[in-house]
Amino acid sequence: MTVPETTDTTGGEVLRPHAEHAFADELRALAAADDRPRPVRWRLSPWAVALYLLGGALPDGTVITPKYVGPRRIVEVAVTTLATDRALLLLGLPGTAKTWVSEHLAAAVSGDSTLLVQGTAGTPEEAIRYGWNYAELLAHGPSRDALVPSPVMRAMSEGMTARVEELTRIPADVQDSLITILSEKTLPIPELGQEVQAVRGFNLIATANDRDRGVNDLSSALRRRFNTVVLPLPATPEAEVDIVSRRVGQLGRSLDLPPGPEGIDEIRRVVTVFRELRDGVTADGRTKLKSPSGTLSTAEAISVVTNGLALAAHFGDGVLRPGDVAAGILGAVVRDPAADRVIWQEYVETVVRERDGWKDFYRACREVGA
Repeated sequence: MTVPETTDTTGGEVLRPHAEHAFADELRALAAADDRPRPVRWRLSPWAVALYLLGGALPDGTVITPKYVGPRRIVEVAVTTLATDRALLLLGLPGTAKTWVSEHLAAAVSGDSTLLVQGTAGTPEEAIRYGWNYAELLAHGPSRDALVPSPVMRAMSEGMTARVEELTRIPADVQDSLITILSEKTLPIPELGQEVQAVRGFNLIATANDRDRGVNDLSSALRRRFNTVVLPLPATPEAEVDIVSRRVGQLGRSLDLPPGPEGIDEIRRVVTVFRELRDGVTADGRTKLKSPSGTLSTAEAISVVTNGLALAAHFGDGVLRPGDVAAGILGAVVRDPAADRVIWQEYVETVVRERDGWKDFYRACREVGA
Protein backbone atom coordinates (compact mmCIF):
# COMPACT_ATOMS: atom_id res chain seq x y z
CA MET A 1 0.00 0.00 0.00
CA THR A 2 1.33 3.41 -0.94
CA VAL A 3 0.82 6.19 1.59
CA PRO A 4 -0.61 9.29 -0.13
CA GLU A 5 1.87 12.12 -0.23
CA THR A 6 1.18 15.36 1.54
CA THR A 7 0.08 17.74 -1.21
CA ASP A 8 0.89 21.42 -1.22
CA THR A 9 -0.49 23.52 -4.08
CA THR A 10 1.38 26.69 -3.04
CA GLY A 11 4.90 25.41 -3.50
CA GLY A 12 5.80 25.68 0.19
CA GLU A 13 5.54 23.46 3.26
CA VAL A 14 2.11 22.31 4.33
CA LEU A 15 0.80 23.96 7.47
CA ARG A 16 -0.23 20.77 9.23
CA PRO A 17 1.27 17.53 7.82
CA HIS A 18 -0.44 14.24 8.61
CA ALA A 19 1.04 12.26 11.49
CA GLU A 20 2.63 9.67 9.21
CA HIS A 21 4.58 12.44 7.48
CA ALA A 22 5.33 14.66 10.48
CA PHE A 23 6.79 11.72 12.44
CA ALA A 24 8.01 9.62 9.53
CA ASP A 25 11.55 9.32 10.95
CA GLU A 26 10.27 7.98 14.27
CA LEU A 27 7.98 5.49 12.53
CA ARG A 28 10.83 4.23 10.34
CA ALA A 29 13.12 3.86 13.35
CA LEU A 30 10.45 1.96 15.24
CA ALA A 31 9.78 -0.35 12.29
CA ALA A 32 13.51 -1.11 11.97
CA ALA A 33 13.89 -1.89 15.67
CA ASP A 34 10.58 -3.71 16.08
CA ASP A 35 11.12 -7.48 16.26
CA ARG A 36 7.84 -8.37 17.94
CA PRO A 37 4.89 -10.12 16.24
CA ARG A 38 2.74 -7.82 14.11
CA PRO A 39 -0.92 -8.41 13.28
CA VAL A 40 -1.65 -8.86 9.58
CA ARG A 41 -1.05 -5.63 7.60
CA TRP A 42 0.12 -3.70 10.66
CA ARG A 43 3.19 -1.54 10.10
CA LEU A 44 4.28 -2.00 13.73
CA SER A 45 3.66 -4.45 16.55
CA PRO A 46 1.19 -3.44 19.27
CA TRP A 47 4.16 -2.87 21.59
CA ALA A 48 5.78 -0.48 19.11
CA VAL A 49 2.49 1.36 18.48
CA ALA A 50 2.16 1.98 22.22
CA LEU A 51 5.79 3.15 22.39
CA TYR A 52 5.12 5.54 19.48
CA LEU A 53 2.22 7.14 21.36
CA LEU A 54 3.73 7.19 24.84
CA GLY A 55 7.32 7.99 23.91
CA GLY A 56 10.59 6.43 24.95
CA ALA A 57 14.03 5.50 23.62
CA LEU A 58 15.08 2.76 21.21
CA PRO A 59 18.21 0.63 21.72
CA ASP A 60 20.07 2.68 19.10
CA GLY A 61 19.40 5.87 21.06
CA THR A 62 16.56 7.17 18.87
CA VAL A 63 14.19 9.21 21.01
CA ILE A 64 10.47 8.71 20.38
CA THR A 65 8.56 11.81 21.44
CA PRO A 66 5.36 11.32 23.44
CA LYS A 67 2.19 11.91 21.43
CA TYR A 68 -0.12 11.28 24.39
CA VAL A 69 0.57 12.12 28.02
CA GLY A 70 -1.70 10.03 30.19
CA PRO A 71 -2.19 6.59 31.74
CA ARG A 72 -0.24 3.88 29.92
CA ARG A 73 -3.03 1.36 30.38
CA ILE A 74 -5.45 3.50 28.34
CA VAL A 75 -3.10 3.39 25.35
CA GLU A 76 -2.45 -0.33 25.79
CA VAL A 77 -6.18 -1.11 25.86
CA ALA A 78 -6.80 1.06 22.78
CA VAL A 79 -4.00 -0.61 20.80
CA THR A 80 -5.04 -4.10 21.88
CA THR A 81 -8.62 -3.39 20.81
CA LEU A 82 -7.46 -2.57 17.29
CA ALA A 83 -5.67 -5.93 17.17
CA THR A 84 -9.02 -7.71 17.68
CA ASP A 85 -12.22 -7.59 15.64
CA ARG A 86 -13.74 -4.96 17.93
CA ALA A 87 -13.90 -1.34 16.80
CA LEU A 88 -12.51 1.35 19.11
CA LEU A 89 -14.54 4.27 20.49
CA LEU A 90 -12.51 7.07 22.08
CA LEU A 91 -14.81 8.96 24.42
CA GLY A 92 -14.07 12.09 26.41
CA LEU A 93 -14.60 15.76 27.04
CA PRO A 94 -13.60 18.27 24.37
CA GLY A 95 -9.86 18.79 24.30
CA THR A 96 -8.85 15.40 25.73
CA ALA A 97 -6.86 14.53 22.56
CA LYS A 98 -9.36 12.08 21.05
CA THR A 99 -8.72 13.17 17.47
CA TRP A 100 -4.98 13.42 18.10
CA VAL A 101 -4.82 9.88 19.51
CA SER A 102 -7.04 8.56 16.72
CA GLU A 103 -4.79 10.03 14.03
CA HIS A 104 -1.58 8.72 15.58
CA LEU A 105 -3.03 5.25 16.13
CA ALA A 106 -4.03 5.04 12.45
CA ALA A 107 -0.63 6.37 11.35
CA ALA A 108 1.26 3.82 13.45
CA VAL A 109 -0.96 0.85 12.63
CA SER A 110 -1.66 1.42 8.93
CA GLY A 111 0.78 4.12 7.87
CA ASP A 112 -2.17 6.23 6.68
CA SER A 113 -4.39 8.41 8.86
CA THR A 114 -6.35 9.95 5.97
CA LEU A 115 -9.18 7.41 5.68
CA LEU A 116 -11.41 9.79 7.62
CA VAL A 117 -15.14 10.50 7.88
CA GLN A 118 -15.82 13.81 9.62
CA GLY A 119 -19.10 13.56 11.49
CA THR A 120 -21.54 16.46 11.33
CA ALA A 121 -25.30 16.89 11.50
CA GLY A 122 -25.29 16.77 7.69
CA THR A 123 -23.13 13.66 7.19
CA PRO A 124 -24.96 11.44 4.65
CA GLU A 125 -24.96 7.66 4.57
CA GLU A 126 -22.80 7.79 1.43
CA ALA A 127 -19.92 9.15 3.51
CA ILE A 128 -19.81 5.86 5.42
CA ARG A 129 -20.96 3.41 2.71
CA TYR A 130 -20.37 4.58 -0.87
CA GLY A 131 -21.57 7.10 -3.42
CA TRP A 132 -21.88 7.25 -7.19
CA ASN A 133 -20.19 9.05 -10.04
CA TYR A 134 -23.42 10.26 -11.62
CA ALA A 135 -21.89 11.00 -15.02
CA GLU A 136 -20.67 7.41 -15.21
CA LEU A 137 -23.93 6.13 -13.76
CA LEU A 138 -26.07 7.92 -16.37
CA ALA A 139 -23.79 6.95 -19.22
CA HIS A 140 -23.29 3.27 -18.43
CA GLY A 141 -25.62 2.35 -15.57
CA PRO A 142 -24.69 0.91 -12.16
CA SER A 143 -21.22 -0.65 -12.15
CA ARG A 144 -18.15 -0.84 -9.96
CA ASP A 145 -16.58 1.84 -12.16
CA ALA A 146 -19.43 4.21 -11.27
CA LEU A 147 -19.15 3.50 -7.56
CA VAL A 148 -17.27 5.99 -5.37
CA PRO A 149 -15.94 4.20 -2.27
CA SER A 150 -16.09 5.87 1.13
CA PRO A 151 -13.01 5.95 3.37
CA VAL A 152 -14.56 3.09 5.35
CA MET A 153 -15.07 1.01 2.20
CA ARG A 154 -11.48 1.64 1.13
CA ALA A 155 -10.22 0.59 4.55
CA MET A 156 -12.24 -2.63 4.35
CA SER A 157 -10.86 -3.44 0.89
CA GLU A 158 -7.24 -2.69 1.78
CA GLY A 159 -7.09 -3.95 5.37
CA MET A 160 -6.53 -0.48 6.80
CA THR A 161 -7.72 1.59 9.77
CA ALA A 162 -10.64 3.93 9.10
CA ARG A 163 -11.54 6.87 11.34
CA VAL A 164 -14.93 8.43 12.13
CA GLU A 165 -14.71 11.72 13.98
CA GLU A 166 -17.54 13.05 16.20
CA LEU A 167 -19.70 9.95 15.79
CA THR A 168 -22.50 11.31 17.99
CA ARG A 169 -22.93 14.33 15.72
CA ILE A 170 -23.95 12.03 12.85
CA PRO A 171 -27.71 11.39 12.49
CA ALA A 172 -28.79 8.15 14.18
CA ASP A 173 -29.94 6.42 10.97
CA VAL A 174 -26.58 7.15 9.35
CA GLN A 175 -24.70 5.91 12.42
CA ASP A 176 -26.50 2.60 12.17
CA SER A 177 -25.09 1.98 8.69
CA LEU A 178 -21.97 0.95 10.62
CA ILE A 179 -23.69 -1.96 12.35
CA THR A 180 -23.39 -4.46 9.49
CA ILE A 181 -19.88 -3.25 8.71
CA LEU A 182 -18.69 -3.79 12.28
CA SER A 183 -20.61 -6.97 13.06
CA GLU A 184 -20.50 -8.87 9.75
CA LYS A 185 -17.37 -7.14 8.38
CA THR A 186 -19.33 -6.78 5.16
CA LEU A 187 -20.64 -3.84 3.16
CA PRO A 188 -23.53 -4.87 0.86
CA ILE A 189 -23.95 -3.14 -2.51
CA PRO A 190 -27.55 -4.07 -3.35
CA GLU A 191 -27.57 -2.02 -6.58
CA LEU A 192 -24.98 -4.42 -8.02
CA GLY A 193 -25.94 -7.55 -6.12
CA GLN A 194 -22.44 -7.55 -4.64
CA GLU A 195 -20.70 -6.93 -1.36
CA VAL A 196 -17.32 -5.81 -0.07
CA GLN A 197 -15.84 -8.04 2.59
CA ALA A 198 -13.28 -6.63 4.96
CA VAL A 199 -9.83 -8.13 4.63
CA ARG A 200 -7.64 -8.80 7.63
CA GLY A 201 -6.15 -5.67 9.10
CA PHE A 202 -9.35 -3.64 8.81
CA ASN A 203 -10.64 -1.85 11.88
CA LEU A 204 -12.30 1.42 12.77
CA ILE A 205 -11.63 4.14 15.33
CA ALA A 206 -14.46 6.49 16.26
CA THR A 207 -14.41 9.50 18.56
CA ALA A 208 -17.29 10.97 20.52
CA ASN A 209 -17.69 13.91 22.82
CA ASP A 210 -19.01 13.58 26.39
CA ARG A 211 -20.74 16.94 26.04
CA ASP A 212 -22.72 15.63 23.04
CA ARG A 213 -24.72 13.05 24.96
CA GLY A 214 -28.29 13.42 23.88
CA VAL A 215 -27.42 14.98 20.50
CA ASN A 216 -27.45 11.69 18.59
CA ASP A 217 -26.95 8.94 21.16
CA LEU A 218 -25.54 5.68 19.87
CA SER A 219 -28.04 2.86 19.63
CA SER A 220 -27.36 -0.05 21.95
CA ALA A 221 -26.78 -2.26 18.90
CA LEU A 222 -24.05 0.04 17.60
CA ARG A 223 -22.46 0.69 20.99
CA ARG A 224 -22.03 -3.07 21.48
CA ARG A 225 -19.82 -3.14 18.40
CA PHE A 226 -17.30 -0.84 20.05
CA ASN A 227 -14.86 -1.22 22.87
CA THR A 228 -15.06 2.17 24.62
CA VAL A 229 -11.96 3.83 26.02
CA VAL A 230 -12.48 7.04 28.00
CA LEU A 231 -9.73 9.64 27.68
CA PRO A 232 -9.60 11.65 30.91
CA LEU A 233 -8.53 15.21 31.48
CA PRO A 234 -4.91 15.49 32.70
CA ALA A 235 -4.77 14.23 36.27
CA THR A 236 -2.39 16.86 37.64
CA PRO A 237 -1.46 20.46 36.83
CA GLU A 238 2.08 19.32 36.08
CA ALA A 239 0.84 16.82 33.49
CA GLU A 240 -1.32 19.45 31.83
CA VAL A 241 1.53 21.98 31.78
CA ASP A 242 3.71 19.31 30.16
CA ILE A 243 1.09 18.60 27.47
CA VAL A 244 0.54 22.29 26.71
CA SER A 245 4.29 22.98 26.58
CA ARG A 246 4.94 20.12 24.16
CA ARG A 247 2.11 20.98 21.78
CA VAL A 248 2.85 24.71 21.88
CA GLY A 249 6.47 23.93 21.03
CA GLN A 250 5.42 21.79 18.06
CA LEU A 251 2.93 24.38 16.82
CA GLY A 252 5.40 27.20 17.36
CA ARG A 253 8.01 25.47 15.19
CA SER A 254 5.49 24.86 12.40
CA LEU A 255 4.51 28.56 12.52
CA ASP A 256 8.14 29.73 12.70
CA LEU A 257 7.58 31.35 16.08
CA PRO A 258 10.73 31.90 18.15
CA PRO A 259 11.18 29.53 21.10
CA GLY A 260 10.26 31.08 24.40
CA PRO A 261 11.57 29.08 27.36
CA GLU A 262 10.70 31.98 29.65
CA GLY A 263 7.05 31.40 28.77
CA ILE A 264 6.70 28.42 31.09
CA ASP A 265 5.40 30.69 33.87
CA GLU A 266 2.59 31.93 31.63
CA ILE A 267 1.78 28.40 30.49
CA ARG A 268 1.50 27.38 34.13
CA ARG A 269 -0.72 30.40 34.81
CA VAL A 270 -3.09 29.59 31.92
CA VAL A 271 -3.35 25.98 33.06
CA THR A 272 -4.03 27.08 36.65
CA VAL A 273 -6.82 29.45 35.60
CA PHE A 274 -8.45 26.84 33.37
CA ARG A 275 -8.24 24.07 35.97
CA GLU A 276 -9.61 26.22 38.79
CA LEU A 277 -12.57 27.48 36.77
CA ARG A 278 -13.16 24.00 35.35
CA ASP A 279 -13.11 22.36 38.81
CA GLY A 280 -15.07 25.11 40.55
CA VAL A 281 -12.49 25.56 43.29
CA THR A 282 -9.06 27.15 43.70
CA ALA A 283 -5.98 24.95 43.72
CA ASP A 284 -5.63 25.21 47.49
CA GLY A 285 -9.26 24.16 47.96
CA ARG A 286 -10.12 27.26 50.01
CA THR A 287 -12.35 29.19 47.61
CA LYS A 288 -15.37 27.86 45.78
CA LEU A 289 -15.81 29.19 42.26
CA LYS A 290 -18.55 29.27 39.66
CA SER A 291 -17.70 27.44 36.46
CA PRO A 292 -18.35 29.13 33.11
CA SER A 293 -20.27 27.53 30.26
CA GLY A 294 -17.17 26.69 28.20
CA THR A 295 -15.14 23.50 28.55
CA LEU A 296 -11.77 25.22 29.21
CA SER A 297 -10.01 22.17 27.80
CA THR A 298 -6.34 21.46 27.39
CA ALA A 299 -6.75 22.08 23.66
CA GLU A 300 -8.06 25.58 24.39
CA ALA A 301 -5.13 26.24 26.71
CA ILE A 302 -2.78 25.26 23.87
CA SER A 303 -4.61 27.69 21.57
CA VAL A 304 -4.41 30.53 24.10
CA VAL A 305 -0.68 30.08 24.66
CA THR A 306 0.10 29.70 20.95
CA ASN A 307 -1.78 32.91 20.20
CA GLY A 308 0.08 34.61 23.05
CA LEU A 309 3.41 33.51 21.59
CA ALA A 310 2.41 34.97 18.24
CA LEU A 311 1.55 38.28 19.94
CA ALA A 312 4.87 38.29 21.78
CA ALA A 313 6.81 37.49 18.60
CA HIS A 314 5.15 40.00 16.29
CA PHE A 315 4.17 42.82 18.63
CA GLY A 316 6.44 42.38 21.64
CA ASP A 317 9.97 41.40 22.52
CA GLY A 318 9.48 37.68 21.93
CA VAL A 319 9.01 36.86 25.62
CA LEU A 320 5.58 35.54 26.60
CA ARG A 321 4.09 37.87 29.22
CA PRO A 322 0.75 38.17 31.10
CA GLY A 323 -0.62 40.70 28.61
CA ASP A 324 -0.07 38.24 25.76
CA VAL A 325 -2.34 35.56 27.27
CA ALA A 326 -4.96 37.66 29.07
CA ALA A 327 -7.10 38.35 26.00
CA GLY A 328 -7.03 34.72 24.94
CA ILE A 329 -8.10 33.56 28.38
CA LEU A 330 -10.94 36.08 28.39
CA GLY A 331 -12.13 34.81 25.00
CA ALA A 332 -12.00 31.18 26.15
CA VAL A 333 -13.83 31.82 29.42
CA VAL A 334 -16.53 34.27 28.32
CA ARG A 335 -18.67 32.31 25.86
CA ASP A 336 -21.97 33.56 27.28
CA PRO A 337 -21.51 37.37 27.38
CA ALA A 338 -23.92 37.79 30.29
CA ALA A 339 -23.35 34.92 32.72
CA ASP A 340 -19.73 34.08 31.91
CA ARG A 341 -18.52 37.68 32.13
CA VAL A 342 -19.83 37.92 35.70
CA ILE A 343 -18.10 34.65 36.60
CA TRP A 344 -14.82 35.87 35.10
CA GLN A 345 -14.94 39.24 36.85
CA GLU A 346 -15.58 37.55 40.20
CA TYR A 347 -12.62 35.25 39.63
CA VAL A 348 -10.35 38.14 38.69
CA GLU A 349 -11.29 40.21 41.74
CA THR A 350 -11.43 37.45 44.35
CA VAL A 351 -8.61 35.16 43.20
CA VAL A 352 -6.28 36.82 40.68
CA ARG A 353 -6.12 40.13 42.56
CA GLU A 354 -5.07 38.49 45.82
CA ARG A 355 -2.58 35.97 44.45
CA ASP A 356 1.12 36.62 45.02
CA GLY A 357 3.08 37.22 41.83
CA TRP A 358 -0.04 37.76 39.72
CA LYS A 359 -0.22 41.56 39.81
CA ASP A 360 0.87 41.98 36.17
CA PHE A 361 -1.68 39.40 35.12
CA TYR A 362 -4.36 41.14 37.17
CA ARG A 363 -3.64 44.45 35.45
CA ALA A 364 -3.69 42.77 32.03
CA CYS A 365 -7.04 41.14 32.79
CA ARG A 366 -8.46 44.48 33.90
CA GLU A 367 -7.27 46.14 30.69
CA VAL A 368 -8.71 43.57 28.27
CA GLY A 369 -11.94 43.31 30.25
CA ALA A 370 -12.56 47.06 30.42
